[in-house]
Amino acid sequence: MRSEILKIVVGFVLFLGAGNLFAQPNDRPERRARPTAEQLIKEMDANKDGKLSKAELKGPIKDDFAKIDTNKDGFLALEELKKAPKPERKKPTE
Repeated sequence: MRSEILKIVVGFVLFLGAGNLFAQPNDRPERRARPTAEQLIKEMDANKDGKLSKAELKGPIKDDFAKIDTNKDGFLALEELKKAPKPERKKPTE
């Protein structure tokens, strides 16, 4: 009787473990959370003046500089960054 129960338990454990063998791999890179306005200034503000010039920027935010700079002073302040639209996602190519 014990050997029958042991066989059932072992079979069940093997059955559960086999699911990992047939699972599709996750090829997508992990998505990072969108940085906050405060994080952007802390990381990119090279001259530590509390605002970002276009020269200090990189990535999608640099491409959208004109849209985000609502007061057109040539700098992105904390409030402008907080109100910035989310960058448009690129559609994956197949």
